Amino acid sequence: MADHEYDVGVIGGGPAGSTMASYLAMAGLNVAVFESEVFPREHVGESLVPATTPVLREIGAMEKIESAGFPRKYGAAWTSADTRPTSPLDFQVSSHGWGVAEIRYQERDQEQVDREYSFHVDRGKFDLILLKHAEELGAKLFCGVRVNRVDFADPDLPVLHARVGGRTTEVPVRMVVDASGRHTLLGSQLKVKVPDPVFNQYAIHTWFEGLDRAALARQPGQEDYIHVHFLPLEDTWVWQIPITDTITSIGVVTQRARFRAAKDDLDTFFWDSVASRPDLLGALKQCAQLRPLKTEGDYSYGMRKIADDGMVLIGDAARFVDPIFSSGVSVAMNSARFAAKDIVAAAAAGDFRRPRFDTYVDTLRRGVSSWYDFISIYYRLNILFTAFIDDPRYRQDVIRMLQGDVYDGEEPPALAAMRDFVAAVEADPNHLWHNRLGNLKASAAAAALF
Repeated sequence: MADHEYDVGVIGGGPAGSTMASYLAMAGLNVAVFESEVFPREHVGESLVPATTPVLREIGAMEKIESAGFPRKYGAAWTSADTRPTSPLDFQVSSHGWGVAEIRYQERDQEQVDREYSFHVDRGKFDLILLKHAEELGAKLFCGVRVNRVDFADPDLPVLHARVGGRTTEVPVRMVVDASGRHTLLGSQLKVKVPDPVFNQYAIHTWFEGLDRAALARQPGQEDYIHVHFLPLEDTWVWQIPITDTITSIGVVTQRARFRAAKDDLDTFFWDSVASRPDLLGALKQCAQLRPLKTEGDYSYGMRKIADDGMVLIGDAARFVDPIFSSGVSVAMNSARFAAKDIVAAAAAGDFRRPRFDTYVDTLRRGVSSWYDFISIYYRLNILFTAFIDDPRYRQDVIRMLQGDVYDGEEPPALAAMRDFVAAVEADPNHLWHNRLGNLKASAAAAALF
């Protein structure tokens, strides 16, 4: 067989793949990206956290993102119609309401983050900017080309089998990066993909024109925050994400069982869910729906391995939990950032064997484990989560996690406090919240899926 065509073949051109390609091209490696779709294309995951900022700056794409006119995201807000009392819970909460809270990113300094906002993005436009940026840096792009499998018979020369115009072409490379997102190409091919035993959420979403975001905001100036609206339904919530000055993304996230019961009538299910919050229903009924309802499933899974000889998995191809804290794009871009360092070092050493990627694996495992715990506790606490946001004892830790600042290996103390509180409630049948905790209960085994 002939020698390699590229140093690295990247499968997938979303934020994980394009970010990886940018880092590797900047390091002088010969890298190719194989993307099955032709951009731009619709995609969920439209709200970014500040942990994406250092990555955008390092690859030199921040100016393009700023120039694109995406709405700036200064913070996040949670709303609820719940009126349950808080006094027996011993939280130092403000008096502005129960089950509601908001944070501004500027309340906490974050290393390598030089602005007080992130962005809400039209993913079709955002992903195209990142992919074209990688090309400008020297990456080779093959769009509309689907990689069906990778042959690892020779661990020093993996071969991508790519479908081009009805024909299969073999592309030998020195190293493969799976950034195929929830297609999870290598995870499925190698049979290392593991369904999450706890999180089985589904989303139903669309875009609306003309939503009065000011009417739904709790305070002036919060119109362009991401909003999470708690619904009085089991483990169900709504996202509200500004896409432009007039277009808003709305999605209902719910458990699979509720979704399956109504999957043949998505419109009824969506509007019945929204109707449980009359204020939200009234505002949406005044808008024009721009897109048909679309569903997203298979939200939670992990991999028994995310690196091996000649390969690494990044972004959603490695792990996905739940979209509640806008972690998807951040994990995608930061996983590419960390893995790229190991790949560049491996190329310099001429050695792409598994131990070369230990730093990446350890770093991603720590960060995603923190996300997993944070999300798990959120679903157990339900709207009581907002009490931890409001309480000054925990607020800075919560903001840190909401910023996506989870990769330094130090668990925020607030996570331990949340776990202790949940354990105490579970152990006390007479506790005010004993029968009101959420039903999604994570375990250590579920958290350690890779």
